[in-house]
This record gives sequence, C-alpha cells and structure tokens, in this order.
Amino acid sequence: MNASLKLSSHFATPEAKARVALAIEQLRQEFGDRLSVGAAVREQHGRGEAYARCFPPDAVIWPMSTAEVSRIVKLCNEQGVPVIAYGAGTSLEGHVSAPYGGICLDMSRMNQVLKVRSDDGDCVVQPGITREELNAYLRDTGLYFPIDPGANASIGGMISTRASGTNTIRYGTMAHNVFALEVVLANGEVIRCGSRARKSSAGYDLVRMFTGSEGTLGIITEATLRLHAQPEAVGSSVCSFPDLRGAVDTVIELIQIGAPVSRIEFLDELQVRASNAYSNLSLPEQPTLFIEFMGTQAAVTEQFERAVEVVTSHGAKGLEWAFDEQRRAQLWKARHSAYFAARALKPGAECIAADVCVPISELANCVTQTRADIDAAGLTAPILGHVGDGNFHVLFLIDPNNDEERARMDAVYGAMIATAHRLGGTCTGEHGIGLGKREKLIAEFGPPVIELMRKLKQAWDPNGILNPGKVFEIR
Repeated sequence: MNASLKLSSHFATPEAKARVALAIEQLRQEFGDRLSVGAAVREQHGRGEAYARCFPPDAVIWPMSTAEVSRIVKLCNEQGVPVIAYGAGTSLEGHVSAPYGGICLDMSRMNQVLKVRSDDGDCVVQPGITREELNAYLRDTGLYFPIDPGANASIGGMISTRASGTNTIRYGTMAHNVFALEVVLANGEVIRCGSRARKSSAGYDLVRMFTGSEGTLGIITEATLRLHAQPEAVGSSVCSFPDLRGAVDTVIELIQIGAPVSRIEFLDELQVRASNAYSNLSLPEQPTLFIEFMGTQAAVTEQFERAVEVVTSHGAKGLEWAFDEQRRAQLWKARHSAYFAARALKPGAECIAADVCVPISELANCVTQTRADIDAAGLTAPILGHVGDGNFHVLFLIDPNNDEERARMDAVYGAMIATAHRLGGTCTGEHGIGLGKREKLIAEFGPPVIELMRKLKQAWDPNGILNPGKVFEIR
C-alpha cells in the first residue's frame, strides 16, 4: 500500500474504523461484487483530475437506483460513516477525495436518460450520465445540452460543482439549466425539489441550494435539465494578437457592443506554444482568441464581419473562420486539449489549476497583472479561460519536490485571488471550493458568511457524513 492510501485511516479513531468496518460488512451482504475494497480501486476514487494528494475511501460501491442510494446513505448515517459521491472524477479541487475515509458512491452505473420532452425542451436524467453521452442520445431530436466545462464530466458532478465552461456566455451555467432535482438527504430520505415550469416563486429555491453544494447537502439521483435547440449554423474562428491586452480588450469590446457570441476562449502565448506541440498545430505563438457565433447562416456571417472590425482595431490581422464541423473541430482542438498540453510542458510536474472570475470591465487588469506576477516569479504557468464571462485559469506547473518553487506559486496564487477580490470578483468562477480553496472562500466572504454556511450544513446533515471537509474544514 503506498503512502497516499494510508491518509484516510490516519484521520480515523479506532471507534470510527470499527463503524466503517461494520458498515462495509453490512453493505457487502447486499451489494456483493458491486462493493470493492481493493487498493487500486480505492486509490482511483481518492482524487480528481488536478488535486495532487490522494485520500482514498475505505470502500467503493456502484449503486444502480435511487432506492439503493437511499439505503446506503441511511446505513452510513446511522453508523456515522462518511459518504462521498463520485461521478467521472474530473473535478479540480479535491471534491471527490475522502480525507476522513468512508464509502464512495460511484454513480457511473446510474447513467440513463429517463425521459425527453421535445415540445417543452427538457429531459430527465440520472446523475452518472456524462454530457457527451447525453448529447449523443439527443442527436436526432434537434435539441442538445450546451453546458461544456471541457471535460466529459457527469451531469451529477456538473450540478454539484455548478459547472459552466465554454458556452456560458450564451447559455449560462448549470444553475440556469437545472429545473428540478431528486435528492437523497443525509438521513436517507428521498425528496424532490423544483418543477418543469420555466419560473417559480414557490418558497426557497432548493434546486439552486443543491447546485454547487459539492455533495455536502445531499446526493443527487435524478435531474430535470433544460435543453436548447441545435443551431442552424455555427461559425468558429481563431485570431492572434501581438500582445495580451489587445486580445483581452477585444473580448471586452465584443461584449459591450452586444455581439451575440456563443463562445470566446483565450490562450496566452505559452499555452499556444504548448498546444501547438501537443496537438500538432501551427498557430502563431501569440495571445489567441477562439470565437464562435451561432444562428442562421446569414446571421453568423454578418456577426463575423462585425467581429473582424473589432479584432483588427486591437492589432489582430484578421479572423480565420470556418462553418463546416470538421474544420471547426480542428480549430477548437487546441482549446479542448489545453490542460493536457500544458502538463506536457513540464513532464513530472504537479499541475495546480487556478481560476478566478472578475467583472468583464476589469478582465484586462486582472489578466495582465497575473501574467506579470507569474513572469516575475520565474514560474511556468500558462493562462487560458472562458474570458467572455470574465473567467480565466492559470495552470501552475510545479516541481513537487521543490518547496521554494511552491512558495513562489503560493504567493502568486494569493495575489491573483486578492486582485480578483479587489476588482469585485470571486476566487473561483467554476472550479468550486473542495479542499483546495477553503481558505480562499473565507477571504472572499468573511467568517460570518462561512458560519452561516456551517449552520445550513449542520441543519441538513447533523452527523456530518456528506462529503466531510469540503467547502470548509470540520471542527
């Protein structure tokens, strides 16, 4: 057993270990080979995509129905055993890890589309289905689910982290596209909240409470989602700028003139260099924008003509654009592979994926200041992001054995968050809090707001079994 596999037991008292062992034995009787305590399986479920430390659960279970989830959670609540929901494992801040051990619910076998109502533009799905699986199912309906965080994440995980991504500027975040939820509470009770209505003033908005709660308030077992019409035409383009500010100012102007952009993505010159090498592309190694419009063929063409005027006024030579799907896919290849391309810049490095979101008018200030701080600290850290909504990312590539380099990274990361707060922004636009940003959440809201969150958690999960340690520390 490697060192990381010892971490969960490190936090457990003998009494807690005994309760976990008893719960596992009771669950094994019902779930048989759908329960695993194998070290490799546990380690696989002990971390997400970018959080370096592995905190494995004591066991992994694959439920196949809401009733099974309810029975598991009820038993664990009675025994005081932690429960951590697991989707596709693509989260970035340690959301799926188990620092206090416990039972991991791998929801991947609850992956069915239960109903599609084309006339109303909604569908009902189980949480384990991924966004790509859902859109493949919807392909012949004329509808699709547009929220695209980049990774092929599960719908349940996307709801739990309030995911957004490349299409946010047009379609909003998960919070704007979830109508109703079925949720298993900490005591095993099953509830439904929300409705299929497009608006409601009926009581507290519990759907929005669960959306973004990172599995700390309940386990999502069913979701009713808003669907959108597949556009008649989609046009994508790439343009490069001689400097970073020109690219960012282009984004601001396009937003301010009301251009109906569906996606605007940014890669700085270091990220372009990495993407060229990783994806075998030949983009100019300059700050680069990826821009996309949707609508009728005539409307998209008109919008590109307007966009050309804007980008050239900020130093770009023009737009390379395409309507056909194959060419569009090629243009977006660099952006969708950006995380893995960045990691290839420094093999063996730990990647800390930082994100902030600021008001669009402050985007240029925040990005340029962050780039200057990175360079002054001598760090390798590409910048990219969904800049159409003010959200950008820094991929810090750090030698895991170099404490001095990590200290420089911490200083730059802290300054980046402080700048975002000073400019009226947030410490995370879409990654969430998990384990990685708990202190940054306190810096953003202050102790009174965190205490209010604690009281909500205590009221809904008095035994503290649901994804403990996430969002804020356990006392």
